[in-house]
Amino acid sequence: MLSRIFIQNFALIDSLEITLNKGLQVITGETGAGKSIILGALRLILGERADVKSIQSTETKSVVEAEFIINENFKNFFEENDLDFEINTVIRREILPTGKSRAFINDVPVTLEILKKLSEKLIDIHSQFETSNLFDEEYQFRMIDGLSKNKTLLLKYQKEFTAYKKLLRDLENLKKQLSEGNKESDYKGFLLEELLEVNLDEFDLEDVQNQLSKQENAETIIENLSMIFNKIDAEEIGVLDSLLDVKTKLSKVASLSHEYTQLNQRFEEAFVEFKDLLFDLQNEAEKMETNPETLEHLSSQLSKINSLFLKHKVNSVEQLKQIRDQIQNEQSGFADLEFLISQTEKEIELAAEHLEKSSAELSQNRKKAIPNFINKTEKLLHQLGLEKAKIEVQLTDLEHFTSFGKEGIQLLFQANSGFPLKPIQTAISGGERSRVMLSIKKLMAENSELPTLILDEIDTGVSGKVAEEIGNVMKEMSENMQLIVISHLAQVAAKGNNNYKVIKREISGKTQTTIISLNHDEKLQEIAQLLSGSKITDAAISQAKELMK
Repeated sequence: MLSRIFIQNFALIDSLEITLNKGLQVITGETGAGKSIILGALRLILGERADVKSIQSTETKSVVEAEFIINENFKNFFEENDLDFEINTVIRREILPTGKSRAFINDVPVTLEILKKLSEKLIDIHSQFETSNLFDEEYQFRMIDGLSKNKTLLLKYQKEFTAYKKLLRDLENLKKQLSEGNKESDYKGFLLEELLEVNLDEFDLEDVQNQLSKQENAETIIENLSMIFNKIDAEEIGVLDSLLDVKTKLSKVASLSHEYTQLNQRFEEAFVEFKDLLFDLQNEAEKMETNPETLEHLSSQLSKINSLFLKHKVNSVEQLKQIRDQIQNEQSGFADLEFLISQTEKEIELAAEHLEKSSAELSQNRKKAIPNFINKTEKLLHQLGLEKAKIEVQLTDLEHFTSFGKEGIQLLFQANSGFPLKPIQTAISGGERSRVMLSIKKLMAENSELPTLILDEIDTGVSGKVAEEIGNVMKEMSENMQLIVISHLAQVAAKGNNNYKVIKREISGKTQTTIISLNHDEKLQEIAQLLSGSKITDAAISQAKELMK
């Protein structure tokens, strides 16, 4: 419930504060008094764009504040948005002289998006020119679902639908990733095949280079080893014979004095090592042979590795291994993507089954409620002076799911007998819109938790019995909700639980708009004025008293 409005430095309003109550709250006032200014200020609470031109004095900020009495049902919203929950919640908009605006909920700064989400749950402003909701599919579903008692089921369905849409987006993204990956898959596969062919885990670059050099220089190696061996082992002039002679002589010297024993031992050891070296040289020379196939194989291996170095812009086998492993992971990643796609498709299929079941139940409940909706709406329309009006609700099956099920909705209307029903947006006239909307709002108030509803002169253009019936309908609506009505009709004003008047007056040479609460006698005078005009007659007073009874 909207319990308080405070407006400061906004258009013609210097400062205004009014307390509101439950039931039917009626606001009256002469044309041009500033009722639309108050509504314009309240629309800032709904998150509408702020205009710096609305600031009365550019030396200070403009403030619009609305206080609501809310219940525990709003706690989740406050927790989700990290706000302080208060039974008396205050929403405030400030327009700075610079043109910037700020929004607050219980003194906590918030974005306009959060402000809108909360205010839309709390207040609904409807004027005689704002009946486009009637043409909106979402609004039409809301009015039928209110009668269908679909609230819990619809919340369940919409939760499932949100999850379903997310799965569809996930599937699209996975397929996109796979498609983009497949574009490079063949080339990456070719690169991987090249890297695997070399067998990098067992490839020793240094050994290959050494073996290749050995094969390429085999003849030179054999020639030099043979020459070394021949010089060492040549008869009479060979190094080996000379060393044997030295060995014999040194052994004889050592036998003559133990001082030379250690030198002799060292020579003996060196001589043995020299002989082993000589035999190793001989063996290497004998083993050494050129093999064209081995040479070609080694050359091919080295050529491949060098080619890979150039292609991948690296200079070590370890770096090639890293590239190979990365490509292998990417290739296996494609397989993982295919698995995820398959799993997501199964989840979508299962989610669709749940949605089919829920949407069918929603549709069934709607079809049961539609005759009741038609009956009640037509009854109200007849009461409001549209005696021949007919209304119909058409549900059509869809191939895809929407936020409201698997069907579309269309409201059909005709105000006069003898003519076919047509979509309401083409069949309804300006004078009929407000009464149709009032009838529907009345039904919605009975069957769902509507927020505070503000009706701005939607009773314009009616009088007499119809005006009386509009007042009765509004009074009945206010039993289930707080209804704030801006009206020029005495029949409506007379039924107000509380009455207020917007007035414009000159203060210190400046025109100001404000609003005052009317007591019983002031209410009587206001109703009489609505009946007779500026000059209040005794007859008008008498009629006003009758209306107030």
